[in-house]
Amino acid sequence: MATTDQGPVEVTQPGEVRVRRALLTVSDKRGLVEFARGLADLGVEIVSTGGTARELTGAGLSVRAIDDYTGFPEILDGRVKTLNPKIYAGLLAVRSNPEHVATLADHGIEPIDLVCVNLYPFERTAARRGVSDEEVIENIDIGGPTLIRAAAKNHQFAAVVVTPESYDAVLEELRMTDGRLSEQTREALALDAFSYTARYDAAISRWFAEREDDFPAMYPRVYEKVLELTYGENPHQRAAYYATAGARTHLLSMVSKLHGRELSFNNLLDLDSGRRLVGEYEIPSVAILKHNNPCGVSVASTPLEAYERAFECDPLSAYGGVYIFNRKVEADVAQKLHETFVELVFAPGYTDEALEILTQKPNIRILEDQERRTEPIAEHDVRRVRGGLLVQDRDEDLESRDEMRVVTERPPTEREWGELLFAWKVCKHVRSNAIVLAKNLATVGIGAGQMSRVDSVELAIRKSHRSLDGAAMASDAFFPFADGPQAAIDAGCRAIIQPGGSKRDEEVIEACNAASVAMVFTSRRHFRH
Repeated sequence: MATTDQGPVEVTQPGEVRVRRALLTVSDKRGLVEFARGLADLGVEIVSTGGTARELTGAGLSVRAIDDYTGFPEILDGRVKTLNPKIYAGLLAVRSNPEHVATLADHGIEPIDLVCVNLYPFERTAARRGVSDEEVIENIDIGGPTLIRAAAKNHQFAAVVVTPESYDAVLEELRMTDGRLSEQTREALALDAFSYTARYDAAISRWFAEREDDFPAMYPRVYEKVLELTYGENPHQRAAYYATAGARTHLLSMVSKLHGRELSFNNLLDLDSGRRLVGEYEIPSVAILKHNNPCGVSVASTPLEAYERAFECDPLSAYGGVYIFNRKVEADVAQKLHETFVELVFAPGYTDEALEILTQKPNIRILEDQERRTEPIAEHDVRRVRGGLLVQDRDEDLESRDEMRVVTERPPTEREWGELLFAWKVCKHVRSNAIVLAKNLATVGIGAGQMSRVDSVELAIRKSHRSLDGAAMASDAFFPFADGPQAAIDAGCRAIIQPGGSKRDEEVIEACNAASVAMVFTSRRHFRH
């Protein structure tokens, strides 16, 4: 045993540490007073800094100022408060090591058993519109992360608490165990702490990186778990959904599940694709997704009409699909949905009568979307590959009609222009090689994921259940030969939209001219692999 001015410092084993002294310094004051009062009731000495100390003393708690503990004042407008060797020796000493304990005694250093720290609100500050660089930088916490890391590193002898959500459980265990926290609890708190500082550092690194380079040398991102999923792509695969920490919005933000089974991995893949697709349209739109591809899409004057046209494109594939609406679902649409097998329906709202109809089936997943924030334009598209990531700009914008070029002798009519632009928007969301046949602002045939473009054309034609006379066709990339367009022309298509750029463009144009078919080049492709 060694002794300081404040009392003995004992050699202690990891499982025997009792919390006698706690350092509290927080930015988020939620639950702070109640937590500190609970510690004080257990006989724990409270050491604190600046605004935290004022909050506690204002609530009538006895608090020891940090400069009394260290013998050194807070300086530089609070930039230096806890950066002191006494604090870090008090946190980092291995108390089962007699030499460490003797060092504490020699220098009059009192052990710190618990640290409660949360950090300056960097993410919230950096996300504010019009915020100055100076204010963002001033919200980079230095002492806080250092305290957290020190306590977490030495979790065998100290506990670290970083979120108000942990306060109740920590107090409960301390009350039940005569002021002790188990090694298991301290290790779990250390994991929380290192995850917390990792997120904080990633946010800072990302802010600096995005100021300098769109594709920086390091790509720091942290993800937090939003939801456990029933399983992955297949039942034997475990799965969870993670969102980017601090993201303005994500796939399930402001989304409520009103009814049905738990969400699956495949549900979320289809939901993401469908949300992006219907987001292309301002008027009522419906997209039906199956295996991450649309099998029916339509826009119309009413949601019911849009639903009926989308469903008619491929009723067989629509069975067991994910149905995405950009308008509220009312009873007429709900009745149609009730008449088929639906995996999931997603809409910005439902009437009471619609919910009464839909919930008659116990398993249908019903999601309501109340998210009104948009995804930041600068967000990247990221794909996981073996040992790394592929990062690219998101394929957001579509070419306007003014940017497109009519390359055939006959230009499209106004009606054909409408069909072409509708099909072109859908095509961007279909797996490559992608072919979309459209008529009356609804898909009538979709060919997806084929290794050759002509196979996708033939698949789209084969999938069609209606006459293609007067239909329009969209292709996500150029036609390498005239065989694809010719197959569509033979089936009745009268207008084609594609990027162009093939060595055989002239052959394709000649085939269209020979049949008096209008064709438009967009000069930009939209692969989706």
